Parts: sequence; structure tokens; C-alpha cells
Amino acid sequence: MNKIYINVAPIELNKLLKFESLVASGGEAKMVIENGLVKVNGNVETQKRKKLNIGDNVEFNSEHYIIALAE
Repeated sequence: MNKIYINVAPIELNKLLKFESLVASGGEAKMVIENGLVKVNGNVETQKRKKLNIGDNVEFNSEHYIIALAE
């Protein structure tokens, strides 16, 4: 499982995908979320602005990520 380090929690799901370059743009982030291609904590998430906190798990494109606080 990969870790994504953030400085401030919570972070919105669409911003996380964009800032971590998991998608090419904010528009693409919204599209993949709306199409049910992203899971948060094991459940399909369709809320673009879903707030993610430390310890949340994100699954996208057959990859798993855990949100961690940057030290």
C-alpha cells in the first residue's frame, strides 16, 4: 500500500487525486469520481469533495493509498 502524505487534514478527494498526479486535471478527477472509479475505505465514493482524513484508504486504478500526516 502506498502512502500519500498531506500537511493539512482534511483534504477533498478530487484535490487529492489532482495534487498527487493520479489524474491529469481537476476535470478528470471529477469524472473518475462521478463514474464510481474511486473507493474510499472500501466503498465506492461519488462525492467529489469528500473530506479525507489521516488513516483513510483510497483505491484508484488498481492501486491502494493510505492518507498519512507529513512530518
